[in-house]
Amino acid sequence: MTTAVYIRVSTVGQNEAGQRAEIERWLSGNGISDAQFFTDKKTGDNLDRPAFKRLQKAVFNGEIKTVVVWKLDRLARSLRDGINVLCDWCDKGLRVVSVTQQIDFNGALGKMLAAVLLGIAEMEQQTRRERQAAGIAVAKKAGKYKGRKSGAVTIDANRVRELDAKGLTVEEIQTALNCSRASVYRALASTAAKIAQHPD
Repeated sequence: MTTAVYIRVSTVGQNEAGQRAEIERWLSGNGISDAQFFTDKKTGDNLDRPAFKRLQKAVFNGEIKTVVVWKLDRLARSLRDGINVLCDWCDKGLRVVSVTQQIDFNGALGKMLAAVLLGIAEMEQQTRRERQAAGIAVAKKAGKYKGRKSGAVTIDANRVRELDAKGLTVEEIQTALNCSRASVYRALASTAAKIAQHPD
């Protein structure tokens, strides 16, 4: 049984150092030196994240006794997902700690506080998207919005093949190469086609 730290940033380009520094300060203050870190560089809109899945597996196997996060919305941006995860963990007897919010989410009170905080996080996410959509609409009307350039991101098919051969999932390859899942699938399909044409 150990302490797990879950860190999430929304994109590969973002740096998790700020979250890690505050969490490590908390761990040190609580005499914890053997925490296991799980880090995702992916949106919190859903639970389809490689490190989060590994954390869930460790929880299921009874390897984790405490989960520490920088802020509760690092677990999920969705109220439903966040509450489901938190309730499941609390029912298993896990201690869930949010470092910046200075809250232990245990028992009925912890679940109620979590519901409020996750609800606020979901509202903030929706508001951010509405502002972004409004900004795009204004830019389009003014003729200044060009959208994402087609083919702006290119990936090395050989590198995709190497990572695939190591057993990485499409999502993990996507995160490692900072590209879309479609790009990974295209690279894998292209590689398979070349092998079929030239089996030797």
